[in-house]
Amino acid sequence: GMKIVIADVEAAALDRAVAEMKASGADAIGVRTDVSKAAEVEALAQAAVDAFGAVHVLCNNAGVGAGGPSWEVSLADWEWVLGVNLWGVIHGVRTFVPLMLRQGEEAHIVNTASMAGLMSGVSGAAYNVSKHGVVTLSETLYAELAMQGGKVGVSVLCPGFVNTRIIESGRNRPGGPMAAREPAPGSAQAEGAAWVRNAIANGMAPKDVAQRVFEAVRDRQLYILTHPEMKGLIRHRMEDILEERNPRYRA
Repeated sequence: GMKIVIADVEAAALDRAVAEMKASGADAIGVRTDVSKAAEVEALAQAAVDAFGAVHVLCNNAGVGAGGPSWEVSLADWEWVLGVNLWGVIHGVRTFVPLMLRQGEEAHIVNTASMAGLMSGVSGAAYNVSKHGVVTLSETLYAELAMQGGKVGVSVLCPGFVNTRIIESGRNRPGGPMAAREPAPGSAQAEGAAWVRNAIANGMAPKDVAQRVFEAVRDRQLYILTHPEMKGLIRHRMEDILEERNPRYRA
């Protein structure tokens, strides 16, 4: 029964999503938005208010990825990943939280991070940095809003592998997809890349993740961990930190 405003950097995909929503009976509009740009996020908020009068649930969900050893990731790719994954959430928080507070009504923010925001896997430095940033931003925001009286809630979504097109996110990279750096056949890097592609292809269905998000918003739950089988990895990292023990990494 909610009215929906969809934002996407891809105009064609945005139009398709809005059409599907309307065909199912939803009241929906689309606003083409590059979340890495503050002015476009501000325009998104204004469009939502102009269309429906208020905003009660915000999902900061845009995400892209770039892999490779930390020192080999180009400056452009660092800026692209942090611009979308972290600055996109920052712009969303700075733009929509004041609006929600002025409304004086129950509202909720869902920031999409990742299990990569709770651990530090190899060959994903830019992605890991962005997602760790989203986690700590969400934790800080949760505490700050609780001090305001608790009308605006916060959740941080930390999923494992989900069957999305994130591995194809380079299609929207400024300047075109990054140059392919194909690892040597049979190398550890090649095996790792194949493993990730397979894990995403066989990952959790987005609708199942959405159900967990709905439950968390209803229950005003901060942490949303969709893959309990991965909690052991988080525990090992926390124990390493508390014991001041060097982490143990597998190739």
